[in-house]
Amino acid sequence: MELRQLQYFVKAAETMNFTEAAAAVFITQSTLSQQIKQLEEELGMLLFDRVGKRVRITEAGHIFLTHARKILNDVQRSKQAISELQNATTGELNLGVSYAFTSLLLPALAPFSTKYPGIKIFITYGSPEELEKKLRLAELDMILAFHNESDDEDLEMQELFSSSVVMVVSKNNPLAQLKKISLEELAKQDLILPGKGFSSRDFINDLFNRKKITPNIKIELNDVHSLLALVENGPWATVLNEKAIIGWNKVTAIPIESKEIKRQSYILWQKGVYRKRAAILFIEELMRVMESE
Repeated sequence: MELRQLQYFVKAAETMNFTEAAAAVFITQSTLSQQIKQLEEELGMLLFDRVGKRVRITEAGHIFLTHARKILNDVQRSKQAISELQNATTGELNLGVSYAFTSLLLPALAPFSTKYPGIKIFITYGSPEELEKKLRLAELDMILAFHNESDDEDLEMQELFSSSVVMVVSKNNPLAQLKKISLEELAKQDLILPGKGFSSRDFINDLFNRKKITPNIKIELNDVHSLLALVENGPWATVLNEKAIIGWNKVTAIPIESKEIKRQSYILWQKGVYRKRAAILFIEELMRVMESE
C-alpha cells in the first residue's frame, strides 16, 4: 500500500468520477483505475462499484475512506513538524574537529551559543581518519579538518579555505626576526611537534622525508594548546597550520620555503544524509568569524 494510492482513492471518493479525480492528481484515468484496483486487491474488498462509466463507493469504501484521510492528514502533519524543526533554532549538533581547527573553532562558539541558545553542541576532537569513521557511523553530523582531497564515494568535501603550514616561535625568540626559513634550517631547530596522526605533523613529515631530512624533535604533544603554551614561553619552535595560532598574540609565524606548503581545509559531510539546520547555521557563524579575522 502506497501513499499515492490513498491519495488517488480519497480524490476518487470525493469526486465519484475517475476521470475527474485523475485530472485533479495529474495522472491518466487508466493509471488511477489501475492503482485503485491494486489497492482493492491488497485489501481484499471492493472500494467502488463500477456501474457503466459511473462509480459508487461501497460500504467498505466508506470505512476505508475515514482511515485513509486520517493517514494522509497524519503524514501532512509529520511533514509540517519536520519543516518546523528545520527552521527552528533548537536541536543538537555533533561536530568533529581536527586539532588544527581549535583556534578557528573557539571564537565561533560563544557568539553561536548566544545567538542560538536552544542548540546543544557536542564537539569531538581527533585525527581526520578517526573522525571520518565516526561520521560514517552517523556519530557526527559533519567534520572540520585540513585534509587531502579524496575521491571517497561516501563523503562530500566542501572547500573552506587554504592556508600555509608555518614555523611558529615566541615573539621573544631570535628566530622571530626571520622573513622565512628553509626546511634544512627548520630541521636544525629544537622542535616541539604535534604527535603522529595530526594532519600538520603528517604533512611536515612528508616534506622532510622527500628532502631526506631528519628533524631535531625534542618534544611531541597531542594537545595543540599545550604545545603553543610551551612555544610561547620557551626557546622552542613548532610547525603548524597558520590558522592554528589565531588568538595567540605572543607567538609569530615564519613562512617555510617550499612550493608545497599550502593546505586545504574542508567541511566533510556524509553523502546522501540529511544536513541538520543546526549544522548549516554553525557553518554560517564560522564563516563570519573567519572573515572578520
